[in-house]
Amino acid sequence: MSSPSQLTDNPHQEYIAHVDVNSFYVSCERVFDPKLESRPVIVLSNNDGCAVARSSEAKALGIEMGAPWFKLAADADRLGLVAKSSNYELYGEMSSRVMKLLSRFSAWVEVYSIDEAFLGVKGTLEELQVLGEKIKSEVLRLTGLPVCVGIARSKTLAKMANKTAKHVSELRGVCVWDRAPRETTETLLSRLPAVEIWGIGPRLTKRLRGLGIWTAKDLRDADAVRIRDKFSIVQMRTVLELRGIPCIPMEEERAIKDQLIFSRSFAEPITDRVGMEQVLGIYAQQGSARLHRHKKHAGVLSAWAMTSYYNQQQNYQPAITVKLPGPTSDPVVLTKAAKELLPQILVGVRYARAGVVLTDLRPAAMQETFEPFVSAHEQKQIGSLVEQIRREHGVKSIGLGLAGLQQGPAWEMKREMMSPRYTTHWSEVLTVKAA
Repeated sequence: MSSPSQLTDNPHQEYIAHVDVNSFYVSCERVFDPKLESRPVIVLSNNDGCAVARSSEAKALGIEMGAPWFKLAADADRLGLVAKSSNYELYGEMSSRVMKLLSRFSAWVEVYSIDEAFLGVKGTLEELQVLGEKIKSEVLRLTGLPVCVGIARSKTLAKMANKTAKHVSELRGVCVWDRAPRETTETLLSRLPAVEIWGIGPRLTKRLRGLGIWTAKDLRDADAVRIRDKFSIVQMRTVLELRGIPCIPMEEERAIKDQLIFSRSFAEPITDRVGMEQVLGIYAQQGSARLHRHKKHAGVLSAWAMTSYYNQQQNYQPAITVKLPGPTSDPVVLTKAAKELLPQILVGVRYARAGVVLTDLRPAAMQETFEPFVSAHEQKQIGSLVEQIRREHGVKSIGLGLAGLQQGPAWEMKREMMSPRYTTHWSEVLTVKAA
């Protein structure tokens, strides 16, 4: 795919590069454990539940995304399958390394998710090809993580180029969409089902099929105004993006949305109010930390708990919604609000999950709170102090009330096959012994 396209090769044309780490969780594990190379590896979800990441070798065995571990465990030794518990601290720190490295190649980087980012780039098609290869080689050299790079005129086409780079071995992990011959890109678009286009889900796909739109090429060639009228402006933008017209702007930082949710299933059910108080305190203080990080305040807090779907004897789902005294990110205020759920918690009931939701979010400086209503803790900047201590000494270094207990609670996630946190804990740093 090296012959030039029919488009003008303009060195000042703006392009978007999409960089995506291949099998990110698995690749992070392999960086520090070379024995995992070329072996089928999966990374499991919370509480070692099901496969959320698979190496290419695991996919070749027919292991599907979401496959439950209890069904795979019996055949793991026979298949040579290695399972790892989710090591979120390791993955988060490795992601940070990749994103900082990508900022060397562009002044404009949008971190889209833990394992992918968009970069604003310019140059001739040959220069873009060289840039893509440089990004790929430098990320591998400096982090050990393999990436693929797709470069195109729009975000949607850049993601499509990245997908092409992953599946066409001749491209060696880099695809500049406009360098490909017209007949090649047309063939790719005509073979790609519409459901695989960025932003097109299964439900929308069914409606598109009703209009005779089955592939990416069908959608690109559809009447954009008709698509807008039948669906929305969002789908119209996708049509234009497939034509190489950028309609989705680059964002320097993906802002938090209109709500924050902190929730997790428990490794062991909680059956008393003390345990639930600790859960709610931890979640409320996590919410406070996130609000401080994004310079946001919340006006409403909701808290809930629930028994397992499979618990036929007990079915309880207590919930409360608290209007806060004023927009706040104060961990003390949020913790007290979350604890208002406790009177509804019945002792002896096996609660399998709980959560805290923060809504009515607004910028911290959007409006001044009258002095009599300002929390004493906010005046002393308790929230920002707690966040600073956690940032410097670890997330478990400090907490308020039961959330500050040093010993991990019994309900915390079960992660029996977790690798060491090589990059964030001195006691777990990789040791190399010379022969």
